[in-house]
Amino acid sequence: MGELMFTFLVLVIFTPFTYAQTYEEEVFAFQKELNEEYKNPDESPLSVKERKKFKSHDYFPIDQHYQVQVKFVRASNAVPFKMKTTTDRLPTYEKYGEAVFEISGKSYKLNIYQNHKLRTTEEYKDYLFLPFTDLTNGKETYGGGRYIELSIPSGDTIIIDFNKAYNPYCAYSYKYSCPIPPKENHLNTEILAGVKLK
Repeated sequence: MGELMFTFLVLVIFTPFTYAQTYEEEVFAFQKELNEEYKNPDESPLSVKERKKFKSHDYFPIDQHYQVQVKFVRASNAVPFKMKTTTDRLPTYEKYGEAVFEISGKSYKLNIYQNHKLRTTEEYKDYLFLPFTDLTNGKETYGGGRYIELSIPSGDTIIIDFNKAYNPYCAYSYKYSCPIPPKENHLNTEILAGVKLK
């Protein structure tokens, strides 16, 4: 066997195989992780009876149209405030910035928040919170709105993926205290993406 052929075979055998994950695979991975969380007795908001029956959330079909790269404007001189929840708990948040974007040719804006308590922890120091409501609430989706998790961007854009929108725990049990999306974060359109009704 020639030296060049031997070298080629070594590279083929021992070079790790990698591939670019498709967008659908990325969202499927998110959905699988969310489903596994709800099956896990240590993490799930479901009752024992509900958890035994649970197989998967009901999701809208994946539509990359709802993954939007948006202009991100950091808030200046943000004032801490108490965000209303479904109980009398009032966690302190701060408006971290605004996301300005278009869907189907129409312009929208959402406020993005940072939790004061979480930002003091190593795990969640870069965590941003996007609660929102839209015209599907109370019909195809949970009436109290949905959430999207984000991280602090390095530049002036951020990706918002509505295919990864999920329900607050309050959609499944009244024992939880969930932030209520501020009225400024209502989208006057249908967001046909992410988790549907429980």
